[in-house]
Amino acid sequence: MQPLRGITVVTVEQAVAAPICTRHLGDLGARVIKVENRAGGDASRGYDEVVNGLSAYFAWANRNKESVALDVKHPLGREALRRLAGTADVLVQNLAPGAAARLGLDPGELRAARPGLITVGISGYGAGGPYAKARAYDLLAQSEAGSCAITGSAGAPAKPGIPIADIGAGMYALSSVLTALFVRERTGEGAAITIGLFDVVAEWMGYALNFARYAGIDIEPIGVGSPAVAPYGAYRTADGQTLVLGTTNDREWRRLTLAQCRKAAEAAGLGHARLNKPTEVLRHPQLTERDRWREIGSPAGPVLGLLPPPESPGWDWRLDPIPALGEHTEAVLRELGFAAGELAGMRAEGVIG
Repeated sequence: MQPLRGITVVTVEQAVAAPICTRHLGDLGARVIKVENRAGGDASRGYDEVVNGLSAYFAWANRNKESVALDVKHPLGREALRRLAGTADVLVQNLAPGAAARLGLDPGELRAARPGLITVGISGYGAGGPYAKARAYDLLAQSEAGSCAITGSAGAPAKPGIPIADIGAGMYALSSVLTALFVRERTGEGAAITIGLFDVVAEWMGYALNFARYAGIDIEPIGVGSPAVAPYGAYRTADGQTLVLGTTNDREWRRLTLAQCRKAAEAAGLGHARLNKPTEVLRHPQLTERDRWREIGSPAGPVLGLLPPPESPGWDWRLDPIPALGEHTEAVLRELGFAAGELAGMRAEGVIG
């Protein structure tokens, strides 16, 4: 069973926040049609070529999708986009502020015609407020909302190694879409959802913001550790490795004071971990022995990707290929009723490839 089979998602997206949301909707069985700029496509396609010629971000966030490449500034391209939007159960976009409305994707207008439609708009700062029209990317949202100031070490703030604003926005978008689909089953009404990267980071800053408000303290970053409890961090061992310990109360601390750290921690039931590099995580037994790595098709041949984290008996994850730019353009447009002559005209006008 693929839980979202029969749901169509149309997405005008790039980079990470919207693509990671729609990839997970695709994992759950939804049909995902990704609209890309005909001139180069999603910008993340060109970030690097490390995955057999594909970029690492694009390969990670774009399986299970059909790529439709359009010049949406051309009237024929906008007409194709309008027809596509008319087929969607869910419409997702993370365009620059104001761009969706200019393309005819204003949520109010679309939902006035189709009240059951679910729209998602991901932006830097969300709807309203003095920053609503400001562009923001992951690093900028993290800096503005404070997460960089509590990451790194004292006097040397740092961006977390994963793009938490982008991924967090994508996950809130995912959970919001699933909630909206559930509500629609009960009421027939869709939803107009907006999510700001800044709001995501501010929400996840709850612990630090409570310290700031109620104690007047800006928490100092302390590397791989915690400002709340100790020992809870990374410690060098006699054999040159790094052991990460997580003790959260005095009982665990008393059990820790033993000779051989990791063996003792295991025997005592203490939280602990090894500080692994990404190359070491690739062969982590918790992934390999549970068959978490799977082959995903791509324009460059099979590549490996992880199964989604949730597990449920009877669910069958959809793991369709990563698309080439515009791979599905003509097939999708034919579904929308464009005749062969119209497609030839669009090619001649440069609207499609």
